[in-house]
Amino acid sequence: MLDRMAAGEIPPKHHTELRTASGKLIYEECFTRRGFDGGYTLLYHQRRPHEARSVPTSHGWPLPSSGEQRPLARRHFKTFELPSSGAVAPVDGRVPLLFNEDVVIAISRAECEDPAYFSNGDADELLFVHQGTGTLRSVFGDLEYRAGDYVVVPKGVVHRFIPGSTPSLWLRVECHGGVGLPPAFRNDVGQLRMDAPYCHRDFRRPRFVGPLDEGLRHVVVKRNGVFHGFEFRASPLDVVGFDGSVYPFAFPIASFQPKVGAVHLPPTVHATFQASGALVCSFVPRPLDFGAGAIPCPYPHSSVDVDEVLFYAGGDFVSRRGISAGSVSHHPAGVPHGPHPGAYEASIGKKTTDELAVMLDCQRPLLHTASALSIEDAGYHDAFAE
Repeated sequence: MLDRMAAGEIPPKHHTELRTASGKLIYEECFTRRGFDGGYTLLYHQRRPHEARSVPTSHGWPLPSSGEQRPLARRHFKTFELPSSGAVAPVDGRVPLLFNEDVVIAISRAECEDPAYFSNGDADELLFVHQGTGTLRSVFGDLEYRAGDYVVVPKGVVHRFIPGSTPSLWLRVECHGGVGLPPAFRNDVGQLRMDAPYCHRDFRRPRFVGPLDEGLRHVVVKRNGVFHGFEFRASPLDVVGFDGSVYPFAFPIASFQPKVGAVHLPPTVHATFQASGALVCSFVPRPLDFGAGAIPCPYPHSSVDVDEVLFYAGGDFVSRRGISAGSVSHHPAGVPHGPHPGAYEASIGKKTTDELAVMLDCQRPLLHTASALSIEDAGYHDAFAE
C-alpha cells in the first residue's frame, strides 16, 4: 500500500448510489485487507463482480509441495540454465526454486500474453523484472513495466500480463503474509519520511482506462495451493472508477537511494520492501565506504537467524566468483558466509561498485525444489576454501 488514489467515476460518498446516464445502478465492490481493519479500495462495476460460474481450468504452474532436507551448505543456482519450454504465458511459466511457510521464490518467463485473467488468493506477489517490458492489465487499469522494475500485485487482484516485443524474465516472490514498504519509512500521517530511500514520486501507479472488453471470460484463482477456474458472462474488467489504497504499483530499482558510511554498513540499510517473515533489499551502484582503513567488501558473517537469498541482476560482484546475471545464491543459517578468497583483501581502496542485486533475508529455513537442484553449481560451497 502506497497512498490513496481515485480514478474514473465514483459517487460523492462511499456506499451510496452511482448510476449511469440511463439510470442503471453501478455495483460497489469493497476490496479489503485484514478483514475490514486494513487498507481497502472501493471499485465500481457495471455488473455484479461475484457472478462468475465455477469451471475447470488447465492453467497454473507446478507448486512446491515438499522439499528434500539437503546437507547444510551454501548453494548457487544457475537460473539461466533452466530449459525453455517454448512460448509460455506468465500464468503457466513459473518455476519455484526455494520456499518456506512465508514465501515462494521462483523464476518466471513471459514469452506470450496471458490467455486468461489470474488472481492469487494465497499471496501478494512481488516481481523483479530482470528482462523485458510489457503491461500489467488489471481492473485498476494498465501498469507499464520494464527491466529493473519491482512490481507489486496485491492478493486477489484480477489481472493478466502482456509482455512486449522481447520475452520477459522475472524473479517472483509469493508473500503469503503480505508485502509492503517498511513502516519505519513513514511518518505519523503516512507520508514517506524525507530520510526514506525513496519518495512517493518514485512509484508508478496504474493508468486507469475504464471498462475494457478483451473478449476474455476465464479467470484462474489460486487458493490454498490449488488452481480454480471461473467463467464470467461478460468482461471482468468492467470497473468505471475506484477509490482506495490497494492497487498494483511499480518501483524502479534505479530510484532506490543507497546509504553509504565511513565503514561498511549492514545490508538492512538497503531494505526496500518488508514481507511477513522476509526483508527485501536492493543493492544498486553506489560509492563505497570512505573512512580511513575501511574494507568495502562485505565481512564474513555468521547468519544464525536468517536464510539469505541473492538474485544477481547485473554489474561486477566483487565478493563472488563464478556468479553471472541471473544467478541465485542461498546462504542458509548455521554456516558462515562471506567473500570468496582474496576478495576481502582486494577490495581495500575501491571507491565504487556497480553491482545490481535483490536480496531476501528469510526468518524461516528455506527448502529447495527439484528444479533448483537441477541447476545447482555443485562446487559452490567448497569454492570458499583457499
